[in-house]
Amino acid sequence: MQEPGSPLPYEGVWRFTAQAVDASVPQARHAVRDLLFRQGVPASDDLVQGLLLIVSELVTNAVRHAALLSPVLAVEVAVGAEWVRVSVEDEHPYRPTALEATDGQTGGRGLLLVREVTREAGGVCDVEHTASGGKVIWAALPLKPAGV
Repeated sequence: MQEPGSPLPYEGVWRFTAQAVDASVPQARHAVRDLLFRQGVPASDDLVQGLLLIVSELVTNAVRHAALLSPVLAVEVAVGAEWVRVSVEDEHPYRPTALEATDGQTGGRGLLLVREVTREAGGVCDVEHTASGGKVIWAALPLKPAGV
């Protein structure tokens, strides 16, 4: 039996680093998926797929836009009793904004997709500066469906 007020078995914070190269995108996605499974996080398949899409988009952005100034990126997964937060940190100072969808353009919509997936799941996302002058982009999604 669990002590009152003690963390649930799946709660915690995990952080890993990766090179800012294309191969890190699927590696980060698989690492997050495996972590959620290994820790027994009670996330629905839809939530896991949303989190993995977010991780893929954020790591892709770091690889494409920050690698020159930040050859290493960090991925963090924080799990609370009722939420999961994924973030990607790099040392590039530019704070990106989500572009709007327009006809005829391909690419450049990763943050828009992150924002939409997060919103549909009832979560929140943001971009923050780090103490070292870089940035961290994060999304926190509820483990339980909104309204339950």
